[in-house]
Amino acid sequence: MHDLVRRLYPLCRSITGDGVRRTLDIVSEQIPLRVHEVPTGTPVLDWTVPREWNIRDAYIADGAGNRVVDFAESSLHVVSYSVPVSATMTLQQLRPHLHTLPEHPSWIPYRTSYYAPDWGFCLAQNTLDAMPEGDYDVHIDSTLAEGLLTYGEYVVPGQVADEVIVSCHVCHPSLANDNLAGIAVATALATGLSYQSPYYTYRFLFIPGTIGSITWLARNFEHVARIRHGLVLACAGDRGALTYKQSRRGDAEIDRVLRHLLHSSGRPHEIVEFSPYGYDERQFCSPGFDLGVGSLTRTPHAGYPEYHTSADNPDFVSAEAMADTLATCSEAFSILDRNRTYVNLSPYGEPQLGRRGLYDSLGGRSDAKQAQLAMLWVLNLSDGEHSLLDIAERAAMPFDAVAAAADALHEAGLLKGAEGT
Repeated sequence: MHDLVRRLYPLCRSITGDGVRRTLDIVSEQIPLRVHEVPTGTPVLDWTVPREWNIRDAYIADGAGNRVVDFAESSLHVVSYSVPVSATMTLQQLRPHLHTLPEHPSWIPYRTSYYAPDWGFCLAQNTLDAMPEGDYDVHIDSTLAEGLLTYGEYVVPGQVADEVIVSCHVCHPSLANDNLAGIAVATALATGLSYQSPYYTYRFLFIPGTIGSITWLARNFEHVARIRHGLVLACAGDRGALTYKQSRRGDAEIDRVLRHLLHSSGRPHEIVEFSPYGYDERQFCSPGFDLGVGSLTRTPHAGYPEYHTSADNPDFVSAEAMADTLATCSEAFSILDRNRTYVNLSPYGEPQLGRRGLYDSLGGRSDAKQAQLAMLWVLNLSDGEHSLLDIAERAAMPFDAVAAAADALHEAGLLKGAEGT
């Protein structure tokens, strides 16, 4: 995952353009993405697909021809969606188009101008402070023209057509945590699931933020009814604790799964309420769709100083943190896939477990007491109304222990699946 972050880091991505295509090409080397392209001007819900932006070169050069700001050194140096510029101007004329972070004078900020024609440069405050008054050559070799919005999909078929969607954004330039770590975790997660036979069908979306999810929803309006659960991945690689932002519903199954998993696993974490600000969960959770889609990050957006700056580089993200995010997602989806509702076939009194060999199977296990208690909880609450997750929550036990107990009881003929599960 960390190697993928490093490889993708130099590319200049935006909400459209060749940087997105190249990113999807690289991801496609690991999972076979289906790439979709939607023409400029296409109505998508209340929006319209914008013009496509591409950039080849940009710089600010002093009177001696030295490039004091050079796009070739960092894709953050140019405000995303800057219109073409070729001019000579004084530093005073140039200043309104320059963006810095005085509080972090060696960092380059990230700025955009997607939907208002403008241009600008982002640079370190130290660089600006070293620029003397005088004339500068200003050049942005970009195009903003009719084109295409590009996104990728990868589907892991399940035993049922009901779907879990996993979404990450591919529209940021050289930002390792807020963009690339999410892409890397999603790619690894999809790779792992492709070797399994999951219960649900898993659909992975690699999309530009906001306009990408809006476009996908507009093009898949009828398909949305099949979505049962979802997770938006972002800021997946910093060293902070995990943060789960609940869906608009707050009680969707994915919300309950993440709450239970994070609590029972002992991982440092925070659960936060839904708000209509953040990543693409706010589109999936808009009132017309109201899908059970939450968002998993480590430190939330804007919650760390390096956010949207050049300090969010591959050294800022950790392989260990990405591995922990990946493991959390894998465990959450395992719970979703195994969460069933059963009916106790011997509901009058406690069935004799010993003569069915169920006590003997626990002999010598370090968790024998927990496993026995899990069986009793499963038998008591398997009335066709309580799922295994309900039982795990009620018993304050790890889901894995409850699911293992249900498997043993089912094999012993003491449980049957409730209708429709």
